[in-house]
Amino acid sequence: MQEKMCESCGAPMGEFDEMYGPGTEADGSKSEDYCKQCYDNGVFTNPNITLEEMIETVAAVMVNDFGFSPEDAKEQCNAGLPTLKRWKTV
Repeated sequence: MQEKMCESCGAPMGEFDEMYGPGTEADGSKSEDYCKQCYDNGVFTNPNITLEEMIETVAAVMVNDFGFSPEDAKEQCNAGLPTLKRWKTV
């Protein structure tokens, strides 16, 4: 079974992942769509971030934490992030 991905940043949302586990809804239940870095207590943690800023942020994490080249990280983010639920309406 494929791990659920955050519909804002694209991070895998492992149930026990300390960094990117599921965020929470206003009632305290786990979010089905967003990780805890992006969504808490029923709202986005950075509600004013633009798609372009999210692409830059995620690409930097991919380079610094996971060893992607800057070009590959940016290419993957440009291809994937605009297809996620949060950004489809932008």
